[in-house]
Parts: sequence; structure tokens; C-alpha cells
Amino acid sequence: MSETMIHSSSAPVLLTITDGIAEIRFNRPEVLNAVDVTTAIAFRDAVAAASADPATRVILLTAAGRAFIAGGDLAFFRAAGEKAPDAARELIGPIHDAVEGLATAPQPVLASLHGAVAGAGMSVALAADLAIAADNAVFNMAYAKVGNSPDCSASWTLPRLVGLRKAMEIIMLSDNLDAAEALRLGLVNRVVPLASLEEETRKLARRLADSAPLALRSIKRLLRDSGSRSLHAQLDEEAAQFAGNAGSADFREALEAFFGKRKPKFEGR
Repeated sequence: MSETMIHSSSAPVLLTITDGIAEIRFNRPEVLNAVDVTTAIAFRDAVAAASADPATRVILLTAAGRAFIAGGDLAFFRAAGEKAPDAARELIGPIHDAVEGLATAPQPVLASLHGAVAGAGMSVALAADLAIAADNAVFNMAYAKVGNSPDCSASWTLPRLVGLRKAMEIIMLSDNLDAAEALRLGLVNRVVPLASLEEETRKLARRLADSAPLALRSIKRLLRDSGSRSLHAQLDEEAAQFAGNAGSADFREALEAFFGKRKPKFEGR
């Protein structure tokens, strides 16, 4: 077992790396994990540390308390007054770095969602590669309700998940979406009872951590980059990735395990 702890328990974002699972935990439960500048910076730093650690096989996003993230910290913007544009840039800069870090991280990113998943919280959830939600999760883009437009990549991720027309509806009307509707729309991969969320999240994270790291890295990049390539270019990249992975020890281990009728043990090389 390997374990790395980053940040004190009172920090707004906690990072723990244990047995290949890098858990990034939002830790402002008293304000439903609303994102202020300190939280955004801590999130950015945690993503950078988790993705760069060679022990990390999967990045897991979780949150303390009754909600995942209720959105940006509106009190921060109110206090900024006429300097709200500068305050917005101060907050958005690091959290956008974090979101881009999740997208470019070689590891798969799994979000575990419960309670309010709103505004920036919904945007961050959409930025993950996979998402599991408790049956009490409530999703709301919320931006239009506070007189603003999306950040944290929601305007990029949401139309790719649900289509342009539905994305317009979800963002412009900002109606609540329950967990069942989020599952139907493809915003999450699984919905489980709240009491089972932690257990089911750990099971899914463990499956990802035990899978072949090089293969998952290739899968993530192929899928995330596919929208910017022609079919011919994508076929070329698929061939390059497959051939490259075919020379790995993990691929040889997978073949031996298959013919030996046993479970493979992947080492990421």
C-alpha cells in the first residue's frame, strides 16, 4: 500500500493518494463547497499534484458534507462590488487551470456526486471522464439565475453530451434536473442510493485503478481528441496507439492472463 497526504484537514481541498486512487475532496461543507479563490487555487494545485504523481492510476473527485458543489461563492462577488470583473478573473483563472488539468491528465477522472451539483459544481462534474451520482443529487447550471454565463468548460462539455438544443435549454432555463434525468441525458454514468454512494464509488475507482494504465490513457486521449480530427486522422491515431501499446509489458501480461485463465496484473509499463 502506498499513501500520500497533501494539505491539512482544514484546507478547502484535500488530496489523498492511496493504492493508485488520488482523491481530491472539496472540503467547505459549511457553505456547500461553494468555490472561492482559495478553493480554486487549492483545486488547481491538487489536480496538478495528482496527475503528476506516478502512483496515480485514477483521479477521484468527491466532496464533504451535504452537497458536491453548490456553485461559485456569490458572497465573494458581492463583496467585490464594482471590481467584480477583476474578482471574476481572479477566481476563474485557477479553476479553469484545474478543469484543463483534468482534461489533459493521463489518468481517468471519476466524479462522485451528491446533493447540490450546481453552477461551477455542475461544470466541474461535466469535466470529469466518468460520473456516479447519488439518488439525491440535483443538477442545475444556475448561471442564468445569477445573471451570468457558464464557466469551467460547461459551454464546451454540455452540448457534446446532450446536443446543442438541449444544452441551450439546460443552461438558459436553469431548471433542476434530478439524478434519474441526469442519467437519462447521459450527464452521469450511474445512479445509486445515497447510502451506497461511497461504497459504489470506491468499487468503480478500484476497477479503474486496477485496469491497464497505458490503455486507459490511450482511450481517454482518443475519445477526447476525436472531435478535432477527421476520420482518416483518427484511424491513423488509433493505429499508432494500438501499435504502441502492443509493445508494452501490460499487453503481454494481458495476453498471458487471457490464455492462462487468470486475472491480469497491470504495472503501467
